Amino acid sequence: MGKPWKYKPNKNVITGVKKASTRGVSLAAEHILGVARSRAPIEEHILEESGFTSTEGTHIPRSAVSFDTPYAVKQHEDMTLRHDAGRSAKYLESAFNSEQDAVKQIIAKELRGEL
Repeated sequence: MGKPWKYKPNKNVITGVKKASTRGVSLAAEHILGVARSRAPIEEHILEESGFTSTEGTHIPRSAVSFDTPYAVKQHEDMTLRHDAGRSAKYLESAFNSEQDAVKQIIAKELRGEL
C-alpha cells in the first residue's frame, strides 16, 4: 500500500493559467474576427467595420464574435445574395469552421507561455 499524500496546488500557477486561458480565448476570437472581416460582404465597409469581440468568464473563459448592423444577419444567412469576389454569406460561420486549428494553436501558445 502506498503512502498517502496531499496535493497542494500552487495558487500562482492556477492564477497564471486562468489569465493565460482568458487571454488565449480573447486572441483566438480576434483571429476569427479578422478572417470573418476579410470574408464579409462589402458595399461601404460598414458591415466589416461593425465586427467586434467580447470575452467573459474566469474559470471557463468564453468569447463571442459579433457584427452589429441591422442587415448583418440577412447578409450572413441569405445564400441567394450576390457578393464581390472573395466575399460571401456565412462569413462568420465559415471563419469559425476554417480556423479551428489556428484557434487551438493560439490558446495553446498562451497556456504554454504561462507554464
